[in-house]
Amino acid sequence: MAANVQDVYFDYDQSEIHGDSQSVLTQDAAALKALLADFPNAMIMVEGHCDERGSAEYNLGLGDRRAGSAKDFLVQLGVPAGRIHTISYGKERPQCVESDDACWQKNRRVHFTPGQ
Repeated sequence: MAANVQDVYFDYDQSEIHGDSQSVLTQDAAALKALLADFPNAMIMVEGHCDERGSAEYNLGLGDRRAGSAKDFLVQLGVPAGRIHTISYGKERPQCVESDDACWQKNRRVHFTPGQ
């Protein structure tokens, strides 16, 4: 994925886009629109992730809501909806494995990868 597309982070048990996340997603939207214009067959995967707290089932749902919120925000900014797919990994693919607040914050995220 383009180096200027950044992850978006969420508060505990939240899926709303607010504050700094809006600024990051606005920048991401510009980068993604340029990328998709340069590569007409490219797709974007929006991955929803959670920290280790909560059940696997609950976190899959929360990750799905996070990915959906990010996709909706990007679509409102002009990224073509048909070229964005979402997936939830819940707590199954942590970025950090320590059991503390700093690590949990890193895992509560939406991440972008090339889609299929």
